[in-house]
Amino acid sequence: MSPDWAKAYEDVPRSHFLPELMWPHDMATGRNVAVDKEQDPQAWQRYADSDDPIVTQWDDGAHDGHEPGKSFSSSSSMPSLVFSMLADLDVKPGQRVLEIGAGTGWNAALLAYRLGAANVVTMEVDGTVASEARQALDRFGLPVEVVHGDGFLGHAERAPYDRIIATCGLRKVPFAWVEQSGPGGVILVPWGTYYGPGEATARLVVAEDRRSASGPFSRPVAFMRMRSQRFVWPRHDAYVPAGAMDAADTSFTTMTEAEFCGTGSFDVTGFALGLRVPAVAHTADRKRDGRRAVWFYGLSDKSWAVVVFRDDREEAKVYQSGPRRLWDEVEAAYGWWVAQERPGFNRFGLTVDAEGEWAWLDSPGNPVSAQ
Repeated sequence: MSPDWAKAYEDVPRSHFLPELMWPHDMATGRNVAVDKEQDPQAWQRYADSDDPIVTQWDDGAHDGHEPGKSFSSSSSMPSLVFSMLADLDVKPGQRVLEIGAGTGWNAALLAYRLGAANVVTMEVDGTVASEARQALDRFGLPVEVVHGDGFLGHAERAPYDRIIATCGLRKVPFAWVEQSGPGGVILVPWGTYYGPGEATARLVVAEDRRSASGPFSRPVAFMRMRSQRFVWPRHDAYVPAGAMDAADTSFTTMTEAEFCGTGSFDVTGFALGLRVPAVAHTADRKRDGRRAVWFYGLSDKSWAVVVFRDDREEAKVYQSGPRRLWDEVEAAYGWWVAQERPGFNRFGLTVDAEGEWAWLDSPGNPVSAQ
């Protein structure tokens, strides 16, 4: 936490913005357990004061009851992540901020505490979540304008903004946000590719002519995707019907499971591969008896590939089918990343203009790959 946010953390407690029934997320196990304030107020307060992310809604509000639902759809992020992103946002007195994703309202409250409620607008696509955030902000005495609407479109009525911050993950940054920013404004957005769930925050600075915004990535993050950009996984049997493995082209690779999988979900390897291999999604099977299969699905056609790593073999077998040779593309991308001396997140960046967006390495003039 940067010193300028310390007093906001003390005076605007997260607990004021959390529902009585919530589901803290254990980062180690990936599990959520219901905590009810009425039934166990001490546990509820302990989690409210923790650095854990807390799920506050399941299944777009269709879920009911104490047990976790199928898919979390709104949450309160880890305070450490909240304040690291606010530090990156670098707000100054008198500036105007648009937040995309109101959630519980806590992030908007922190901004309003520093800038004044009149200088903050927050947007929320879910009507119930928007209403609850509005009520929480009003109760706390920071009546931020909460707009129920699609944040992808921005909120032109209050533009221009000095800062725009998204608290949901995106695969495409709308140019509307650039248009609604002032020259030199900052857009802070969690961004990732279809390749996997890995994201990183991009800090984009709006050009003086407001025709583009560009800047580096800072750190790996994990956010719920903007609802309009959620990814529906392709059906496996639509790509790999019965008998397809027998007809696929086969080969072998010396790339190891450790090299490919990296050190976990926040490893830069998968992020870098996703930048180089567009329109591809991949997933790894659970490892069983020393064997793990990793699948790749082309999103522009029905190309597919699978590499099978085995602990007892030095080479992994590869199966590929379709117009694209997906594993060949992935292996080449890994070779490129190694040749560039394994750059971390902060050597990559993103540029957005009216024509679209592109990721780059070290400078906007060195594009990595088109999305």
